Amino acid sequence: MSQVRHPVDVLLRRLDPDVPVPSYGHPGDAGVDLVTTEAAELAPGERAVLPTGVSIALPDGYAAFVHPRSGLAARCGLALVNAPGTVDAGYRGEIKVIVVNLDPRESVRFERYDRIAQLVVQQVEKVRFHEVAELPGSARAEGGFGSTGGHAAVGGATGGNGYASVVADREGQ
Repeated sequence: MSQVRHPVDVLLRRLDPDVPVPSYGHPGDAGVDLVTTEAAELAPGERAVLPTGVSIALPDGYAAFVHPRSGLAARCGLALVNAPGTVDAGYRGEIKVIVVNLDPRESVRFERYDRIAQLVVQQVEKVRFHEVAELPGSARAEGGFGSTGGHAAVGGATGGNGYASVVADREGQ
């Protein structure tokens, strides 16, 4: 049986009096919507820092992470340059979102109060590092990027045109 979790209280300051308070779009959503307070147009390949009109004070032991909105990524090719952006508990400035237009042909236009990103608040752990001469072994060891396979490009397989092939991945090989 799942444990009932109570919402975390986060102090919020509206820097723009008309900006909506960030809210969840649907029950069960992990992130609240962030909007831009400035209209902007991004040509293909262009990036911008968009203000959200809000600042927050998170409790110690928490951080907020700015994530992209999947609909904007799918429809417009919009991405966040530093996704996810991290808002530390001690930061009190305006939350800003660094966006980039990855569409090769079309510009992306934003109007004031368009939803541009989502903010996910999570509990984070403090760590204490202990320097050692060697780390204990693990099943993965030093296997890094692509170490689990599942794509033809892993191991140097390419199609006839010199590009990595996705055929093996599509066919479950």
